[in-house]
Amino acid sequence: MSFRRVAGLAMAAISILLWVSCGQVYRPVVIPQPSTPPNPANFHQVFAISTNVASSPGTALQIDVSGDSNIGVGNMGINPTHAAILPNNSRVFVASAGSLTFGESDVITAFTPAIASISGGGLGNTLTYSLPNVGPNQSSAITSISESGNLVTVVLASPIGQATVGGPIVISGVIPGGYDGNFTITSVGGTTIQYNNPVSGLASASSGTATVPIPTFCSYQPDFVATAQTNAVFVANYGQENGTNCSFTSTDSVAALNTTSNTVSHIQYLGAGTHPIALLETPNAQNLYVVNQGNGTSATNVLNLSPVDLSTIATIPIGVNPSWIAMRANGQRVYVVTQGDGKLYSIDTATNTVVSTVSVGAGANFVLYDKNLDRLYVTNPTAGVVYVLSATTDPPSLMGGSPISIPPAPPCAGAGSGCGSVTPVSVAALPDGSRFYVASYQTQSPCSDPNVTSATCLIPTATIFDAKTLTVKNASSSLFAPALALLTNPPFAGPTTANLNNPFQYAVPELSSCVPPTVYTPGTTRFRMFASSATDGSHVYVSICDAGAVADIVTNTNTLTQGTNAADKLVIDLLAPFSAAPPTGVAQQPPPQSPLFLLTGQ
Repeated sequence: MSFRRVAGLAMAAISILLWVSCGQVYRPVVIPQPSTPPNPANFHQVFAISTNVASSPGTALQIDVSGDSNIGVGNMGINPTHAAILPNNSRVFVASAGSLTFGESDVITAFTPAIASISGGGLGNTLTYSLPNVGPNQSSAITSISESGNLVTVVLASPIGQATVGGPIVISGVIPGGYDGNFTITSVGGTTIQYNNPVSGLASASSGTATVPIPTFCSYQPDFVATAQTNAVFVANYGQENGTNCSFTSTDSVAALNTTSNTVSHIQYLGAGTHPIALLETPNAQNLYVVNQGNGTSATNVLNLSPVDLSTIATIPIGVNPSWIAMRANGQRVYVVTQGDGKLYSIDTATNTVVSTVSVGAGANFVLYDKNLDRLYVTNPTAGVVYVLSATTDPPSLMGGSPISIPPAPPCAGAGSGCGSVTPVSVAALPDGSRFYVASYQTQSPCSDPNVTSATCLIPTATIFDAKTLTVKNASSSLFAPALALLTNPPFAGPTTANLNNPFQYAVPELSSCVPPTVYTPGTTRFRMFASSATDGSHVYVSICDAGAVADIVTNTNTLTQGTNAADKLVIDLLAPFSAAPPTGVAQQPPPQSPLFLLTGQ
């Protein structure tokens, strides 16, 4: 199998690019992991996590940033949703909500990155963590087990409510061996169960587990992975209530993975309908903040769990339909943005209380903390604005006196253009504090791009701002200045030898499956576009769901030989490696796969 050359992505905060399924062709949506890992030098890798068509495993693709090359690929679970990398960059963990496809399972897949190289060395062996499907009253520890002839008597620590005469029982982990296996129950009395074992002469023991298997299939729908330590990884499970053939009332939960023993060490079940959708662990590994969506209409909360045993430290009420979480570099403040009531909540991690709220408008979807400027960026797609807030105060103070409006794309600037409003959806900030980038789009009907044959289309752009003055900076684009058009030729259409006057493509057909829902659920598009900055500030990347591509922008604009400062420049669009069909509106291209999530190393 061959893969398209892809350029890399690195961010100050590890980020993840997941590829959200859009029918048979998968489209990219970049989602950052809001943690503040250490910053080991010279780790210039990015991991693209892609979904595939139904019942086909997703993939992880490792890209060398400096070499702009694919150096490893491996299969993940069905329908990947999110990923995280350990702070020392030694392993990557990918959560997959496979149960959204009938008959598939939810798993977390871990792999070791390939050695940094411009040539393909390949990912390390993958390891799969499975979430528990044995529910209450199905298993018990064995207090004692003994045999008389071929009759085995098992005394349990607690009764198994599912045990019945003639039904199955599974014995495992008994030392010394010989007892383990599948048997048919002959009698049940409280904590005592008997069955016949064809192997006789077994010595008495007092270890192991007895399990009564019943048809069980529990859907967990993991949707977020986070960690601030190297020996534990935490997974948020959106969950399902009263699932068919599942003995749990609700699988809304948080799971802890032990990276030393490679096991699910603990799982904390939450209340029915809690629906955790984001996690954040503080740098000192003392607090794990869990953002709970609830049912999307009523006030919900943020839980602070102990990373040691997932016990509840505090419950912090917040507003309706939370969407994202961020944290100060020092771990003293956690910020949660809510779409429903349109507020930015500041949580003091010392007291686990909301110390302030700032109105950012209903529909606000994302918050980015910029540790270099101690600043917060909040995008509001509904209002079409970006809030820039100083995090040096409580509450964070709005900079510039008002939220920033994004200029429309040139094809949408005039009256009667048929364009919708400008929709900013994410922000990336350079680590030197000089600039920040707003990814936004406009829809247009009828479409003015002659390269797009559909009636409606989407025009993606990146707008570059001077971080000091909050003013727009010009980009290298003769068509879209001061904004930056995000489609290159190739892979998108442009002049040909037969028609040198053919205009470059600036729009793509609008796909309904790329439209984020009002309330997020696993399997839907979380971000239609997303922007991320490389750790060294040399590149900014913007994923475009409808285009099935990631735009690569070069930001190293200082030109010493000429003594000038050139504008940021789009150098290439990176298509997903393979898929079932080519992206609509791209002529004569090899079929790309569908991207869902992108995780960048340092």
